[in-house]
Amino acid sequence: MDRAGRPPRTRRGRHRWRRRGALALAAVVGGSALAACGVETTDSQGRQVLNWYINPDGQETLTGLAEECSTDDYTIRIQLLPTSATDQRTQLARRLAADDSTTNLMSLDPVFVPEFANAGWLAPFEGELGEQALEGVLDGAAESATWEDEVVVAPQWANTQVLWFRKSLAEAAGLDMSQPVTWEEIIDAADSEGGTVGVQANRYEAYVVWINALIQGAGGNILDPDTVEDGSDTEVTLDTDAVREAAAVIEQLADSDATQDDFTTSNEGTSLGRMWPEEGPGQFMVNWTFVFKNYADAVGEPGGPPDEQALEDLGWARYPRTLPDEPSRPPIGGIMIGVGAFTPDIEAAQEAALCITSEDAQAQLAVNDGLMPARQSVYDAPELQEAYPSDLLELFAESIDEGGPRPQSAFYSQISSALQSVWHSPTQVSPDRTPGEAQDFVTAILRGEALL
Repeated sequence: MDRAGRPPRTRRGRHRWRRRGALALAAVVGGSALAACGVETTDSQGRQVLNWYINPDGQETLTGLAEECSTDDYTIRIQLLPTSATDQRTQLARRLAADDSTTNLMSLDPVFVPEFANAGWLAPFEGELGEQALEGVLDGAAESATWEDEVVVAPQWANTQVLWFRKSLAEAAGLDMSQPVTWEEIIDAADSEGGTVGVQANRYEAYVVWINALIQGAGGNILDPDTVEDGSDTEVTLDTDAVREAAAVIEQLADSDATQDDFTTSNEGTSLGRMWPEEGPGQFMVNWTFVFKNYADAVGEPGGPPDEQALEDLGWARYPRTLPDEPSRPPIGGIMIGVGAFTPDIEAAQEAALCITSEDAQAQLAVNDGLMPARQSVYDAPELQEAYPSDLLELFAESIDEGGPRPQSAFYSQISSALQSVWHSPTQVSPDRTPGEAQDFVTAILRGEALL
């Protein structure tokens, strides 16, 4: 360990990133002066303060976990990040680019883990600590927790998307929802019955989530997985048949009568109230795990099921297939807990990280906030079995275990922005044109030959 209490290799990784990742640093370096303003390092009892930067999801539960996991030696203090994942990344990156020693625990979106790890901003969980961090973690979540064969974050909760639908709509359309269904089938079914298909197609990160899932569902990838850790030299694989199949799905929905009126600006919340419209058969909708708790808690409320009988008409199934003979790769999200590499007492911070990601912590987040466990064992906990239908829990766990992460690249923010630029608006997506344009533009951005 060096004088700052961080592993020596962290400093080497940081140097390498500064050579190869100047593009990413340029977006945050201007604000680095605000890094440690007003953040305390000890409390009134003389205990060291471990500042935990969280996103707004599950604030009450997370505050309780901070209290439960504080000890006689340290207290965990909540610091709230902005709502937007992009703004969360920017605030944390500004602090860490300034070697801030008060950024101790961080709730990170999985797509930001490679960038932060490659920059040397995360203290790896080594040896037994690394084993504890990933013990029993489902494969889809575990894949996002490592960088260069090191465990760099501890998964706290995992997210995935499933297909939500009105059972009555699927039955009227003649779809057997006990079997895998394709995007083409649900679009045609909704179109034929006067229903709609809810997606996230605004120009933001969730649209890239959809694009990535469609591509992986056709057997492809945005980047070559074997070269993804090569940074700006990674091989872009967007001009392929798999990407053309993905574009064909978006084109089919855009050209159908199953689109919702806000299709080009749709997000996770816009489709929720359309499951039970005042008139009409409702919808098929891809969305995250929070949907069930949202509807179950909103019976009789505006936008929710009008009564318990209506709630019983809510169905769920695995994420739709892009191709009939290729299993779907459901999206993966969630939150990982990282420990800032400039933390004075890394051992204490990692101990705290393991506490706030424990089985009990994950069960609390699932029951209280609909934020589902990253560990398989928690799905069998009595409190979860009481709070959720057992087949839905099985579907969540399966989808997380077999899901498809977005590219694990230190340049992910630039890749995502480039994809959004080319693929939006979804009404303009073309299998003949969009894949090639995306291939050229993402490659040019990574090579420093174009600007966003």
